[in-house]
Amino acid sequence: MDYSFNNRELSWLSFNERVLQEAQDPSVPLLSRLQFLGIYSNNQDEFFRVRIANLMRLKCSRKQRNRQLLGGYTPAALLEAVSRRADRGQELFVSTYRDILRRMEACGIRVVDEKHLSESQQRFCRDYFATVVSPRLVPLILRKSVKIPFLPDGNAYLGVKMTCDEERSTRYAVVCIPVSSACPRFVVLPSEEGYSDVIFLDDVIRLMIDDIFFMFTYDRISAHTFKIMRDAELTIDDDVSKSLFERIAEGVEERRYGSPIRLIYDRQMPQDLLDVLVGKLKLKPEMLAPGERYHLMKDLMKFPRVRPELLTANPEPLHHRDIHPFQSILKVVRRRDLFLNYPYHPFQHFIDFLREAAIDPRVESIFITLYRTAEHSKVINALVNAARNGKQVAVLVELKARFDEEQNIEHTDLLQREGVRILHTIEDLKVHSKIVLIERHEGSGLRGYAYIGTGNFNEDTARIYSDYGLLTAHRGIVEDVRNVFGFLMNSHKRYRYKHLLVSPYYMRDAFTELIDREIRNARKGRPAYIRAKCNSLTDERIIERLYEAGRAGVEIRLIVRGACCLQPAVQGMSDRIRAISIVDKYLEHARLYLFANGGDEVAYIGSADWMSRNLDRRVEVCTPILDRQILQCLHRVFDLQWADNVKARDLADQEHNPHIEAAPGAERLRSQTALYDFYKEQEK
Repeated sequence: MDYSFNNRELSWLSFNERVLQEAQDPSVPLLSRLQFLGIYSNNQDEFFRVRIANLMRLKCSRKQRNRQLLGGYTPAALLEAVSRRADRGQELFVSTYRDILRRMEACGIRVVDEKHLSESQQRFCRDYFATVVSPRLVPLILRKSVKIPFLPDGNAYLGVKMTCDEERSTRYAVVCIPVSSACPRFVVLPSEEGYSDVIFLDDVIRLMIDDIFFMFTYDRISAHTFKIMRDAELTIDDDVSKSLFERIAEGVEERRYGSPIRLIYDRQMPQDLLDVLVGKLKLKPEMLAPGERYHLMKDLMKFPRVRPELLTANPEPLHHRDIHPFQSILKVVRRRDLFLNYPYHPFQHFIDFLREAAIDPRVESIFITLYRTAEHSKVINALVNAARNGKQVAVLVELKARFDEEQNIEHTDLLQREGVRILHTIEDLKVHSKIVLIERHEGSGLRGYAYIGTGNFNEDTARIYSDYGLLTAHRGIVEDVRNVFGFLMNSHKRYRYKHLLVSPYYMRDAFTELIDREIRNARKGRPAYIRAKCNSLTDERIIERLYEAGRAGVEIRLIVRGACCLQPAVQGMSDRIRAISIVDKYLEHARLYLFANGGDEVAYIGSADWMSRNLDRRVEVCTPILDRQILQCLHRVFDLQWADNVKARDLADQEHNPHIEAAPGAERLRSQTALYDFYKEQEK
């Protein structure tokens, strides 16, 4: 084993266990704890569909099966280690869920099944089934000689067994649980005073199972939940006669039919029913995972708000002190840079920035990169409005954004119909940068305005994702942003950038030089430190440079939300490196890199994590912070988060994720609350 690196997959599972810790935390409001269970479950599902599926492919490949992965594992050894860790997490999930249900019942919220309904509740369920559920059901009868219809993942199913004693015959069937916005997973029942009773949609169907299969003769019938997980790899055809747009659209469609990699089923399911499903789906024994009565628990994120006081109440965003209603944002940016930190500041500021540009008669053009957007996107609407107002609008919609490909294809089609110029996705690179360029006629020429951010242009996630954005009219930065769009329109051309760090061609070398400069300064006895905040730290070469910097005397503080392959606080290797992770009500998504630079501190924010994919295989943009007031603000933001002793965990022990404890006599500091107070004080 290579003990100088944490394995990425195991480190990611450690991160998701930190999410699970929030569900276990009694200080978190009860229904918010339930939502954290849903987030944990959703994360695990995506992990299996992507990372585990990849490991299974490596294990089955003759060329790759003996490959040494990060941490010294072979694919087979890592699969075994990951399975043990995932099983441990599932046990904690189940016990936590049961504990939360008990506490909910003590608060008057009961999750009931079909066997514990009052007469009035039964009548309600029968009516609800007839009007809402039944029209959406498509029962599938399983026959020996007939191939099973395709069962997509992303759904929960009921496996049904019907037994007739007299004929000594058994029939099997599958019913998809038809969850949608019109038919939610949880149904709120009429309840006695002082209680709120909620039932799974699964159990409404179980209650009505006789009505579904009324045409068959049987003595006993049972229904047991299962779900299928499929390989989520997107395969893009190499047929050059088709456009990349067409090939990605076809790849998304084909992914629906990905190979099954895991079947999670109710452990009470009869063995013969399980055998039928395994045979029909052509599953191997190692793909089977016995579970509890209910699956697809990501739906806990949408548990009914029956008691809002038992949910975390997020304060209203604070308007930036330099942005005022019905006044020009462009005019403010022309005078000075603006720094936004969502969700402490409203994402509406960015929407207003776009909307102003869309109707300003002097604005000639708008360029933007889109990776993930809201389903009903105000950003898309603003761009359409700009095109209708005669602006030249150019948009790069990244069609390869995992699990958002279908929505991005739809948005691309909408924008094209409205006359927006679509910049083509680059075949071998994902465009992950979050940038905007607005060009406006001023004086005798065009003046540029730029936005460089760390998060997606998505007003829905901006309510719960903590991200940074910089609005600037700095001519050098604007020119660099213009050159990034030049590259996106002509990917065969290379541009030089004076201010921005841009991958895949220059960012790695720039970060390496920034770290090496700290090493040189430390050896000369000059101020030397690195402060970095990112989602993931997995790139081996960056980690090795950080190790060297620490050994040279550079003080390094890291805030890493997710996977962290660097091992901090190891004697002789990383003594001067400390790393924490913060998991709280907002998802810490911002990227910030601070360097002492011998006393003349430099800072960058942007879309890139310290991961190989961000540095080598994606178009990413990080911008320097040139405004000293904003730089001081960012320093304060980092210091507040570093001082967190409520929601921060010590990444030196990723096996147990211990919380950072307050020093004796020190006050408790929850950084997300402290940051809100900090910005509130700034607004005065």
